[in-house]
Formats: sequence, structure tokens, C-alpha cells
Amino acid sequence: MTRTITPRLRNLLLLLLAVTGTLLAGAGPASAHAALTGSDPAQGVVVAQPPARVSLTFSEKVAMNRDSLRVLDPQGRPVQTGTPANVRGTTYAVDLRSGLGRGTYTVTYQVVSADSHPVAGAYTFSVGAPSKTVVPDAATAVGGGVVGGLYAFGRYVSYAGFIVLAGGTAFVLVCWRRGAGVRALQRLVVGGWLALTAATLWQLLLRGSYTTTGTLADVFDLGLLGQVLQTKPGAALVSRLLLLAAAALFIAVLFGSYQRREEGAEKRDLTFGLGIGGTVVAAGLATSWAASEHASVGLQPGIAMPVDVVHLLAVAAWLGGLTALLVALYRAPAAAPVEAAAVRRFSRLAFGSVLVLVVTGVYQSWRQLGSWSAFTGTRYGQLLLAKIALVALMVGIASASRRWTGRLTDRAAGSPEAEEAEAEKESVTASTAAGQDANAGDEGPADAGNARRAAQLARQRAAMDTARRKRLRDGDTGRYGLRRSVLAEAAVAVVLLAVTTALTQTESGRTEQEAARAATPARSATTAPNGSLTLPFDTGGADGKGVVSLDLDPARAGTNQLHLFVRKPDGRPFDVPEVKVALTLEAKKIGPLTVAAEHITTGHWSADSVQIPMAGDWKVAVTVRTSDIDEVTVSKNAQIG
Repeated sequence: MTRTITPRLRNLLLLLLAVTGTLLAGAGPASAHAALTGSDPAQGVVVAQPPARVSLTFSEKVAMNRDSLRVLDPQGRPVQTGTPANVRGTTYAVDLRSGLGRGTYTVTYQVVSADSHPVAGAYTFSVGAPSKTVVPDAATAVGGGVVGGLYAFGRYVSYAGFIVLAGGTAFVLVCWRRGAGVRALQRLVVGGWLALTAATLWQLLLRGSYTTTGTLADVFDLGLLGQVLQTKPGAALVSRLLLLAAAALFIAVLFGSYQRREEGAEKRDLTFGLGIGGTVVAAGLATSWAASEHASVGLQPGIAMPVDVVHLLAVAAWLGGLTALLVALYRAPAAAPVEAAAVRRFSRLAFGSVLVLVVTGVYQSWRQLGSWSAFTGTRYGQLLLAKIALVALMVGIASASRRWTGRLTDRAAGSPEAEEAEAEKESVTASTAAGQDANAGDEGPADAGNARRAAQLARQRAAMDTARRKRLRDGDTGRYGLRRSVLAEAAVAVVLLAVTTALTQTESGRTEQEAARAATPARSATTAPNGSLTLPFDTGGADGKGVVSLDLDPARAGTNQLHLFVRKPDGRPFDVPEVKVALTLEAKKIGPLTVAAEHITTGHWSADSVQIPMAGDWKVAVTVRTSDIDEVTVSKNAQIG
């Protein structure tokens, strides 16, 4: 049976690696966890006098350095002075030089949000009148590139290592104490510890470059490393390393003196002590994530962080225990396979973990989404739906595993198979003893040859005995079915972990929707009171949603200036292939009058000398094309004059 399963297992693992790589590559770095919710001057406005400073308001607190907030003139030269400062709450400002000229200015920001993710972006405003701008590399794409990919990989490995470490030890202490002496389980848990330790050091080295320059050469910059150690995420990584030192001592005791002790009161006391100590260390490791990521910011952080810790521990108990069970089913010695009672204990542990996951997951979903529409309208919600589907699939497979568990039998002493194995064992022991006696006899060449043949025969019989024991173990149909169903659960768990990792790198749905509302304020009237219009659009294609903001100045009969801004739902400037504007005064059957708008900068079009012949209720129609075939026309009335 081993020969038929091994190729399947190998192919499945290769498939899982490919799927995991695809998910991680598609997830990409987080573009904004602290969303820009306001600015002064506002995005796209034209002010009469140069402002004394520029201020930005984010959805949560951010970390800044001297170069985090820059303002560039139309020629791309910086005009800010001093260091950005926190003026109030989540609003940050930088002073500008006096005597700024007319034209379009670009504001760029590059900060680190309170949940540890880098944020970058840019927008424009104009003094006097819009102009063309020259802004080379205005907004550095932090969190991306090679460094961003390496950091995301380290994040995935750290989660996987924690799950295997915490869940594997929980499986041994709670479900199968004899597993402490199984070499395959020992290697699994130690491998989890090594993976988590290496990934933590990996992230600590990459973090400085990940949040600033994005350059791989800066990974070993001690100056950047010193800055990282002074931040909340840096402190969390260091505390994780200290807790891993305690975890190493725990593993040494568990697989050392604990597994060598005989059953009795003393071992029960040690089990209780290890259980308490292991829970404390695992909770501390989980806190290193909760205290530095999504749970530590936003609504109710005092409740969210403990809930997040419990959620992570439940994930580890379920998925990590599942991994340990899989290893035990496939790699436990044939003479001492995992007992049916141990599998049933894990089944109860997994069921309790799923209940905890449901309760904590509902709270986390409400906190991160805030509305039903965010499930489908935001990237976070879409990933969460995928996670829910995968959990449901795992629960379905787990129900099949529970049925196989009910059929699982243990080879008890006294059964014909056990007696046959014991007889074979005695035969092997006798042959070995004979070989030893022959070797201890005469020292001649013939005796030495007899000793070698006896030893070879003993090895052959031992191998036959092992093969027979494996056949007896694998002949249990319940055990065979359980191995296959648990393998299927583990396959889904690998993909589930990848989706969960992507969720931690994605802006929450609540924040994304708040930023969109701040960037595109709603209007209740069907007719705008002046020449300022906001028109949402959806061309139906990929990346086809956005908002058009249109301003006519002075919105009177005669000569006007038109400024048109196209933004994505999250408020970022959106360069579309084509934008067309037409004005119609339907009451007088005038129009449509087409307006030739010139592209100024990203997401910004402008037209001078727009002639409006008379006052009235004008229909403003904007045609937006987002691809070669995806196009839509949206319209709204504006009262001119």
C-alpha cells in the first residue's frame, strides 16, 4: 500500500505548493491599511492663494520620518520645510515655503500604519490654475517588489511554523502522550520551531527595507535595523524571539525527560505543568501578532486583541493537530500505531476549536467589515468569503474523518495478529542471540563467517517482521480511510493558511469603504446647486468601477474652466484611456456641446474657455472608457448661472 500512496502524496504536495505560490503571488503587498480619509488642500482643488502647509488625515495613526510627506512643485522640486508633525489625532502636516507660484503641486506620502503595514500614495492640488507637472517617481511603491515578496513569504512561513509548533505539542499532550517518543512527531514539532524562528529573523532583517526603500541591498543596513527595533512591529518580533527561547526549553523537556517517564502520578503532574507552560508560551507567541497587526487598531482593540489570540490558538490546535495526526497515521512505528482513542480525543479537540473559530470569526468579521456590502465590494470581504468556504469544506471533510474514526480499531494483545507478530519477534530475538553466541565462540574464520550470516539473517527477519506489522496496521480499513480523509483535510488547510495570510496583508473592508466615502461625498439632490458634480460609474469590465468629479468655474453663462477628476472606489487617481464631456440644455434644445479636455496628470483632465451660452438646468454627460470595449456614459444636471 505504501507504494501506491507515496506517488499520490508527492503529486498532491507539488499541487499544494503551486496553489500556495499562486495565492501568495496574487495577494501582493498591502497597498493601504491606514487609508487617506482627508487632506487640506483637498485632492484636485484649485486654491487662489498658496497654502502655508499641507495636512493629511488617515483612518488610523501612522509612523512618519523626515521624508514621509513631500510636496513637489510643477517642476518636481520639493517645497516642504521641516519635519512632518502630528497636529491632532490622525492628522499630520508639513509646512511649505512661502511665495509658491501658480500651477499644480503633487503631494506624496510614505508612512507605516499602526497595524505594521507600509502605506504610500499621492494626489495633486493647484494654485491659481492647473498646469502640467513633472514628478519623477513621486510616490515610492513601498511594500512591493522583491523585498515585499520575500517579506510576504516570511509572514506565511511564520504562521505555518506557529501552527505546527503549537498544534503539534497540543496533540501530543492532549491526545497522544505516547507520541512524545515518536521520532517523526519530534521532527515535526522541532521543524515548526525552526521555521518560526528563521521566519522571525527573516522578517526582522527585511522590515527596514520593506517599509522604506524597498531595496534588497538595505536588508543588512544596521541603521534601518536600529529604527525597526524602536517600532511596535520590531518590538513584537524581538519578543517573539524571546518566547521562542522558552519554547525551545519546553520542547527539550517534552521530548526528553517527559517521554522517558513511566505512567503514574509524577508523569501526570509533569503533564499538567507542561500544559500550563505550553499554553502560556503559545498565547505569548499569538499575542506578538495580535499586538502589532489588525487587532491592535480600529474598533475595540481591548477586546479585539484577546479575541485574536484565542482565534490563533484555536487555528493552531485544529490545523497543527491535524498535521500531527497526519504524520502519526503515516509515520508512526508499525509496532505502536496511533490508537483509536487518541484519534477520538483529537476529534473532540478539533470540534471545540471549530466552535471557537466560529464565535471569534464572527466578531472579527463584524469588526473588519462593518456592513454586508463589504463582503462583495471590498478585497478583504472577498478573501473572507473564500476563507469561509474553505473552512466549510474542511468541516465537511472532517465529518467524513469522524465516521472513519468510528471504524478505527486497535490491534489488542492476544489477537491472532498480535500473537503472530510476537512469535516472529521471539524468532528474531532468538536468531540475534544465536548470532551473538556464534560471534562470542571461536575466533576462527569459519566462526566469524557464521556470525556474519547469523547477523544478516537476524536483520532480514527483523525487516520481515516490520513489513508484517505494517501490513497488519494498514489492513485496518478504518485506519486506511482515515489516513486519506485527514490527508484531504491537510491539503485544504494549506490553501486556507495562504488565504488567511493574504487577509492579514489586506486593508479591512470597513476602512476601505470609509476612505471611499470620504473621497466621494454623496449628494442627495438630482440637480447640483452649482458646477460641482460627482458621478459614480461602472463600465462592467475588469477594473471598471470609479467616480468622476467635475467642476465648472465660475458655473455661469459665458467662459468657464472645467476640471475633471477620475478616481477609483478607494479614492486613488485613476487614469482611463478616454474621457469625453458633453453639455445639453434640453429645455432650449441646445447641445450637446462637446468639451475637449486635456490630460493634465494622473486622473486629472482640464479644459479652458468652455463656452456656456445661457443660464439654465444643463445636463452634463461624461463618457468614460476603461478598455478597448468597456465604456459607459453617466450624466447629471447642474444649475448654471
